[in-house]
Parts: sequence; structure tokens; C-alpha cells
Amino acid sequence: MRVAVLSLAHERAEVYARLLHDLPDVELLIADPDGAPDDQARARSLAGELGVPYTDDWDEVLPWRPNAVVVTSAVDRRREIVERMAEAEAFVLCEQPLALSERDVKEMVDACDMAGVRLTLASPACYGEAFAAVRRGIADGAVGTLTTIHGAYHTPLAAGAAGGAVAVNAPYLLDLVDMVLGGAPAEQVYAQANDVLGGGQGVESAAVLTVTYRSGVVATLDCSGSRSAAGPTLTLVGDRASVEYDAAPRLLGGFDAAAGGERREPGGEDRYPLMLREFLETVDTGKGTGPDGEVGLRTQRIIQAAYASLRTGQPVDIT
Repeated sequence: MRVAVLSLAHERAEVYARLLHDLPDVELLIADPDGAPDDQARARSLAGELGVPYTDDWDEVLPWRPNAVVVTSAVDRRREIVERMAEAEAFVLCEQPLALSERDVKEMVDACDMAGVRLTLASPACYGEAFAAVRRGIADGAVGTLTTIHGAYHTPLAAGAAGGAVAVNAPYLLDLVDMVLGGAPAEQVYAQANDVLGGGQGVESAAVLTVTYRSGVVATLDCSGSRSAAGPTLTLVGDRASVEYDAAPRLLGGFDAAAGGERREPGGEDRYPLMLREFLETVDTGKGTGPDGEVGLRTQRIIQAAYASLRTGQPVDIT
């Protein structure tokens, strides 16, 4: 199977390239035609290290005929790239946010639908047996009637990012909630934010979204920036019980005498290879269990309504 990683603009692009390179039966191409000079230099260096082809020309990507692509470009380039790759009938795995407007996301979803290829969102927290067990438990009524969801996702906000905490971090939480609720649409959102920790970027560095769904579930999501990553986590509360899901738990692994204290290690499965393996299976089957373009479209509607709420200071209905 031929897979192209398109751009090294995103921080996880190199991770994806290395994981794909290690998979059997995968031919890898790295391309960065629209990347910044530093990104292109890193892409060339990575391609040389892995011994895979590199190109800085779109006219060389399409004749290579990739079966699938991983879109890790700057956000403002993603719509064009996704549409081009869909036209070439390549399945698409795209980083969040897909775009910064509902119109752009809709065009991306439509392009993939018309080409008969699946648009998959790069939301690693939506994969793995732990999250699957949470979804089954909620669907089977293990917590009774689900009433409330509390979510948190904290990551450093990169300088020059296309948006603040709402645009960059909230999609990963909203994707999780959408998967748990089975695609139930949201009807209203109220957002609060500040830029105290923004470092002069002029975008929100701390934000909380309260989203009301038509099913009656209310989700409160802390998507603030932070110097260190934490989450995503969800606490799902029903009228009989509650359950907590942590996509990146920290488990006590023993004591490291040399370090003079406790040693903590990541627990659970590594979701990045899980996500990539399922994405590649999607190319063969046409189906996938991870979030797709329609999930991304519902998420983008909530994000846009959240920004409207920040401007008005009032809850905003989602139509």
C-alpha cells in the first residue's frame, strides 16, 4: 500500500512517518510542496534517514498514486490538499482542526464523499479497547441515563498556531463526546475564555465550553492551553453511576533510585499505531470505527458557535 505524509508542519507528522515506515507492506512518500523552508529541510532529512522518497512538487505526488495520505499541513492548506487527494481517490487521514470554517469542512467532506473515499480524523484518543469499553458501557446503560459529561484537554499552544484553545484543543474533546453520544447533534453552546497565558498571541489561552445536546446531555469541556500536555479525559455521569476515561493515564511503575524519587510511565495502549493501522484497514474495507468527516463537521459547527458566544457573551444556538 502506498501512503504519503503531506507536510511536516504539524508536530506529529514525524511520528506518523516513522510509524508508517515500520509497518509491513507500506511504501512511504514524504512530501512538503507548500511547507516553510525549515519544514521542508526537516522533511528532506527525515526522508533521507528513513530511506524513502521525498518531493516538493505536487505534480510528483499524484503520479505516484498513493492509496492513502496523512495530511499534517498548516490548517489553512488542509482543504486544498484534502480535495486534491480525494480527487485522486486517496483515502485521507487529516489532523484536527480540519479547517477554520464550516464551509471549508463541508467542502472537504463532500469531496471525499463524491470520490468514494473516507475522510478520517486524526483523534488518537478515540481508539483503543478502553474507549471502546466506555462506549459499550454507555450504550448498554451501565451508568443509567447519561446526564453530564466533564472533559479536559490541556496542551501547549504553539506560537503562530491558526487559533487558540477553542480551535486547537476543543476538537479532540468534541470528537470523543460525539463518538460517545453516537453523533447526537448539539443545540447550544456557551463559551468563556481569557488570554492571560497567551504570551501576547492575541488568542484565547484558557477556555471552557458548555455544550447542550438535543438528547439532554450537558458537556462542560476545559480545553485550556498548558505548558505540559494532559488528557484528553472524560468523566461521564449518569443517574446510576459514573465512569472516567483517560486517554493518556499515568501509572506508578516503581521507584528510580538514581532519579531520587517516584518513576511514572504512560499506561495503556499506544493509540497512534492503533489509529494508523485502522486507517489503513479502512482503505481495504471502506469502513472505519474512528471519527469521520461528518463528526468533524458537527465539531466545527460547535467551534464556530463557541466563538460567536465569546463575542456576544451569551449562549448561542446551533442550527
